[in-house]
Amino acid sequence: MHMIKCDPYINVDAGTQSPYQHGEVYVTDDGAETDQDLGNYARFTSGPISRANSITTGQVYNSVIRKEREGYYQGSCVQVIPHITDEIKNRILEVAKEGADVTIVEIGGTVGDIESVPFLETARQLIHEFGRGNVISVHLTLIPEVSGGELKTKPTQHSVKAMQEMGIQPDVLICRAPVMLDEATRRKIALFTNIENGAVFTSIDVSTTIYEVPLVYYEQKLDLVVLKKLGIEVRPANIEPWKAVIERAASRKGTVRIAIVGKYIELNDAYKSVYEAIFHAGLECGVEVEFVKIASTRLEEAESADQIFGKDIDGVIVPGGFGQRGVKGMILAAAWARENKIPYFGISMGMHAMVIDWGRNVLGWKDADSAEFNKETQYPVINHSADQTEGENHAARLGQYVSYAEPGTKIFAAYGKKEIAERHRHRYEFSGRFREEMTKSGLVIGAVNHEKDRVDCVEWPSAEKHSAGHPWGVGVQFYPEFKSKPTAASPLFRDFIAVSRDLKASRVKLSAPSGRALRGSI
Repeated sequence: MHMIKCDPYINVDAGTQSPYQHGEVYVTDDGAETDQDLGNYARFTSGPISRANSITTGQVYNSVIRKEREGYYQGSCVQVIPHITDEIKNRILEVAKEGADVTIVEIGGTVGDIESVPFLETARQLIHEFGRGNVISVHLTLIPEVSGGELKTKPTQHSVKAMQEMGIQPDVLICRAPVMLDEATRRKIALFTNIENGAVFTSIDVSTTIYEVPLVYYEQKLDLVVLKKLGIEVRPANIEPWKAVIERAASRKGTVRIAIVGKYIELNDAYKSVYEAIFHAGLECGVEVEFVKIASTRLEEAESADQIFGKDIDGVIVPGGFGQRGVKGMILAAAWARENKIPYFGISMGMHAMVIDWGRNVLGWKDADSAEFNKETQYPVINHSADQTEGENHAARLGQYVSYAEPGTKIFAAYGKKEIAERHRHRYEFSGRFREEMTKSGLVIGAVNHEKDRVDCVEWPSAEKHSAGHPWGVGVQFYPEFKSKPTAASPLFRDFIAVSRDLKASRVKLSAPSGRALRGSI
């Protein structure tokens, strides 16, 4: 199965969009900077996700205009139909022909949006050209609940009518509602929308996790209806992995409190993949994870980091980011976790914070900094990527790269192998100029990219190797959260949560009065 997301915005991709506009940027193996929705889809499927799976209005018009300038259309008057719609169609069919039984194409936005019209027209043409047995339309609508618990179907009726005016008759209707629709309501909707009675389904609010949704659809037999309409032989669905996810979520015991220190912390979508990866790790480790969201600017304004973190933090994560705002707070977070022996996980900018803190507070280089923020520093321990050229793409390393973990390190223990393939998105990285002095002082180089001898992981030394030993402090240049799934947590997130859980259990045990049974321990 392949998945394609069509985004009507005119940006070529999501790479230049502010987190305040569109949440996080999800990166694929081949370096595409896409909408975060593609990351949500990737967590539900094992199908390949690449640059081809993200189509934007900007990409389409950019390609058509370039072709026109090159004479591709041989003097034709270039128009939305057929040239823009043909470009969209060709991109969809290129993905569809790669050997999958089914290609799911989401057209973003809302029916009636002027910017979505070319995509909906393309959908109409595909249905017309390939026939309803080969292409079906699944339409998602809203069933709002008004006072007294009454469900209103009028918005759905009008939404389907708007689709019909575009020349598309939905074959399947999925109704977003707070509760399961009863048979009478489904029949009413089917009657007024010209849809079969058995093809109206409910997407309800789930009680545990979004990963329960596949089971909700399965119980309603959505998969059977779709396969029948596409003329595909019905095969038993393997839902056991999803059942296992829900069972693990229900059987978790104990809680760990993880501080997330970031510059966009008020935006839940800005670190969407990080939150999901932590949840996946909690499932594997059998614990619930309580997020303590801390704006890095708050740490900068506080009299002490203790004042912000308090006494009940079991682990600290500093995720990625760009720009100078809030960076001082991230460095303070790294220093606090190091000094208090609290498990720490730094991702991209979070790794930079570890290195800067080590330079300033262990080596005594008070001027240590990143060249991204201070070009005059004598100790640019984080510097511009060696092959980044002024005026080129804003990211020097973008997409999947291979790192090689050093045996005996925490990153090697997490992955259980030397060769690691993860996704990058950054312009600045560990400066090789200071590598020797850093390692002599105790900082551990956990993994290196051999192609350019770049440092992709640093670790705080363990207690048996250094006087300032630490239980678990790991920083990585890449973004491991992008590959984490509910059925297979990212190894680094898993180990981070595991050590946070175990250290909390040790503290609880030590603080318990002697001779009395421990209650509530993990």
